[in-house]
Amino acid sequence: MREESDPLGARRGRLLGLAYRMLGSRADAEDILQEAWLRYAQTDPAQVENEDAFLVRIVTRLCLDQLKSARAKREVYVGPWLPEPVFDADMLSPSKALELADDLSFALLLTLERLSPSERAAFLLHDVFEAPFSEVAAALGKSEAACRRLAARARKSVRAARSKYAAPREKHEALLASFAAAIAQGDEDRLRDLLAADAVALSDGGGLKAAALNPISGADRIARFLVGIRRKAKTRGVKFRHAFARVNGEPAILQFSGDLLDATISIATDGARISAVYLVRNPEKLSALTKESRAIPASRASFRD
Repeated sequence: MREESDPLGARRGRLLGLAYRMLGSRADAEDILQEAWLRYAQTDPAQVENEDAFLVRIVTRLCLDQLKSARAKREVYVGPWLPEPVFDADMLSPSKALELADDLSFALLLTLERLSPSERAAFLLHDVFEAPFSEVAAALGKSEAACRRLAARARKSVRAARSKYAAPREKHEALLASFAAAIAQGDEDRLRDLLAADAVALSDGGGLKAAALNPISGADRIARFLVGIRRKAKTRGVKFRHAFARVNGEPAILQFSGDLLDATISIATDGARISAVYLVRNPEKLSALTKESRAIPASRASFRD
């Protein structure tokens, strides 16, 4: 049995990134890595020809097992499910300049969520983490030909989705700033102008915080929903402070109630209009960010109610 104090070492970020993309949960991904190390430590070193491939295979299989129970939990999840937001997107990305290597956006993660677990795994392993199909086949317990088909189907879905939200960073940031200002001012008309006619808003409270129980469709309904949140908060005497930060590698809004992180707000855009709004309020998904977010000084606040 191995006794290294830092068993995963330089592999940790890569393996954590794979598990996070598979599961959409940083906490679950950390648990997967712990279990992967335990299994690796109990393996006879003579049976491991390639440590990297062996660990990737263990993590992939553990994630696939986890997804079986995760899907059942999603069926009874209260309201829309969104990924757990993270600050350290760079650490969770492979150190290679592949097309999707640094994309941890909610839009991409939700696209992956709509794939079958096997499609997701084949696509991530080959297209994002550059594993040869021989290793993909070993991880999934399928033939190389089957894995190629799985990855191809997933790739087609991902490319179709990305064409709708891949915008230059400057335009993304500019739209987010205008969006934030419109929310702060309670300007429904301005919000409607910024949102695409067929935009959708997803708010994840997980049954623990107030949130819309169904996706909200259409610019008019989303604008009224967002202004309504602000209006209700003011009625209760709640004052929000907002700051800009990078969440999942993209510009986003952090919403504070006092010193407590109340929500993260992200958008997807084609550069012209906002096509989706993602609002995470589930405190279980924000717990890991809360301590880090306290380091953001009030002077960086973008706007206040």
